[in-house]
Amino acid sequence: MKTELIIANKSGGKMWEISNSVPEVTWSTERTGSPGTLKFNVLKAGDLSFAEGDIVRFSADGQPQFYGWVFTKSKDRWGEIQVTCYDRIRYLKANASYNFEAQTAGDMLRQIAADLQIDVGQVADTGYAIPDFYKEDESCLDILGEAIQQTLLNTGNIYVLFDDGNGLALRQPRDMVSNVVIGDMSLLTDYTYKTDIDEQTYNHVKLARPNEETGRADVFVAEDSATIGQWGMLQLYQTVDGTMNDAQIQAQARATLSCYNRRMRTLKVSSLGVPGLRAGQMVLMKVQGLGDINLDQYVLLEKVTHTWANDDHTMEFETLGLEHV
Repeated sequence: MKTELIIANKSGGKMWEISNSVPEVTWSTERTGSPGTLKFNVLKAGDLSFAEGDIVRFSADGQPQFYGWVFTKSKDRWGEIQVTCYDRIRYLKANASYNFEAQTAGDMLRQIAADLQIDVGQVADTGYAIPDFYKEDESCLDILGEAIQQTLLNTGNIYVLFDDGNGLALRQPRDMVSNVVIGDMSLLTDYTYKTDIDEQTYNHVKLARPNEETGRADVFVAEDSATIGQWGMLQLYQTVDGTMNDAQIQAQARATLSCYNRRMRTLKVSSLGVPGLRAGQMVLMKVQGLGDINLDQYVLLEKVTHTWANDDHTMEFETLGLEHV
């Protein structure tokens, strides 16, 4: 596989193609909460000179994989430089305060991107305007993450925030389905399968709305007595906006219960690499005798790490929520 790794020095206007000097490149993405990350080591040689903020582009067999900026670098006594680069999502770590009224997650993304001077790519219309959404001194990434989560709870639709190479994008996984199959007979080399009710499973949802008149919270509950009998009570307690009415809160409680009232299935996979595959996409997986299930379905990728080394391309990825098998 032919790779190309380019560093562009902004101040000097010079570019270097350094793939022959880099023994290994890793590119990692996560579906929520983190920027895309490119890491590599390179020996200081010739006139190679770059600084934090310089542009880095990486492609494999002519297909763009990463576009971002140098954020950290360190050098050892032998002249080897360790470099970490991030994509546009990194700039959303800036803290800010916002008061949105009747805005969709896409509307919020465009406003925040404009304020932070970040390019915007393809942004889907979620069709759901969040009634009141006030956040004070929080990271813009967390603000958008909560808006996307509220959209999920009120519509049942998952949206993914990522850098599509042209700018910040917001899309549904079903619109980003990979055309490859990964499984026993295709690409897969190893896997670890885990089931649990420990971290992201709840069968008793309690939502509290502040009530200034009574001085006490109005509490709304949704629960599943069947799984409570099987697993015990696993409670999720959250405070909701005081402007929400009873029907809205009860609907959110039911939607939250529907989302979290299940045994979590986690699959971690090692496989041959698929260029461009990233967290937030869906891929068809076929694995027989996985454990308590035979897997033959599209799965949502939570984390993906690609490694290019010695002309080989491999990847590790993780997928969650295989309950609908």
